[in-house]
Amino acid sequence: MKYRIAPSLLSADFARLGEEVREVIAAGADFIHFDVMDNHYVPNLTVGPLVCQAIKPYATVPMDVHLMVQPVDALVSGFAQAGATIISFHPEASQHVDRTIALIRDCGCKPGLALNPATPIDCLDWVLDQLDLVLLMSVNPGFGGQAFIPHTLDKLRQVRTRIDAAQQRTGREILLEVDGGVKADNIAAIAKAGADTFVAGSAVFSGSDYAKTIGALRHALASAS
Repeated sequence: MKYRIAPSLLSADFARLGEEVREVIAAGADFIHFDVMDNHYVPNLTVGPLVCQAIKPYATVPMDVHLMVQPVDALVSGFAQAGATIISFHPEASQHVDRTIALIRDCGCKPGLALNPATPIDCLDWVLDQLDLVLLMSVNPGFGGQAFIPHTLDKLRQVRTRIDAAQQRTGREILLEVDGGVKADNIAAIAKAGADTFVAGSAVFSGSDYAKTIGALRHALASAS
């Protein structure tokens, strides 16, 4: 299985965001994870399409945009035009999940669905074949630096089974991403449970040597193969 590391800019130095993007990519990042919060759906306020557009010239890897906003649809085209590659949203934040997925694809981006720790996975049964990514939150969304919620591992196994069946049925790749509390000491267990894409914010940006940190994550992942 190919593993992808997606450093979250939520933990980066916002005073030098373009440099942070360039440095973390040089250190081995596969994606740049871009957290969008609106102080309505989640209790925090972060960044919008203009910031995404500003850092796009520095991002030589896919931009993985996670919308923690409500409503969703009004922002999809803005982030698509700003350079997003993947746009994920929460089913609770959309009045019509199927329509929002179609809108993301119509805008030229890959659609993803993000599930909170207490969100049932049953909604995937109706839309999984249309998705390019499923994002499982392993913390309650809103703030970085939280501890990984252990029951996410059971949820990962269940979603992995669904994704494997969908990939066999359609021949399409669907990524399984985890966001929240991912570190070198737990990333192998998360991978063994089924994840292939790992959002790491404070684990990467809290240190000064990004290559060393990402290298430690990859070294830990090697034991999961």
